[in-house]
Amino acid sequence: MAEADGPEQKSIVFFDGYCVLCNSSVDLLLKLDKKERMLYAPLRGKTAARLLAAELIDDVDTIILWHEGRIFIKSEAILKIAYLCGGPWHHLSLFKPLPRKFRDALYDFIARHRYRWFGKKESCRLPGIEEQHRFLD
Repeated sequence: MAEADGPEQKSIVFFDGYCVLCNSSVDLLLKLDKKERMLYAPLRGKTAARLLAAELIDDVDTIILWHEGRIFIKSEAILKIAYLCGGPWHHLSLFKPLPRKFRDALYDFIARHRYRWFGKKESCRLPGIEEQHRFLD
């Protein structure tokens, strides 16, 4: 696992470690984020408990991005993460003008059904040896 000293210097993606869709998304981000701008931490981990408000941690239906001391959730997090990935992914920012209420409603719909559609793991995702430096506990 990555050192806890100063993880706030990088962006941190907090995710549901039991969700297959969430884990697949993290796998994709690990490949796309070639400059390693982002670290990853489970919503139920120590880093989340230290940096996030309890009500955010309790909502495992939400992806959260900690970026430059600011917190982004749901569709705002997705758009910011896509921007950080660069390349063609930053074009997802074209959805930014859509009302956040609409974007978040779509996000919530998918989040509510993610276990049924994609499945749920029995245990939280553990990083491989080559990924450990990018994960916080």
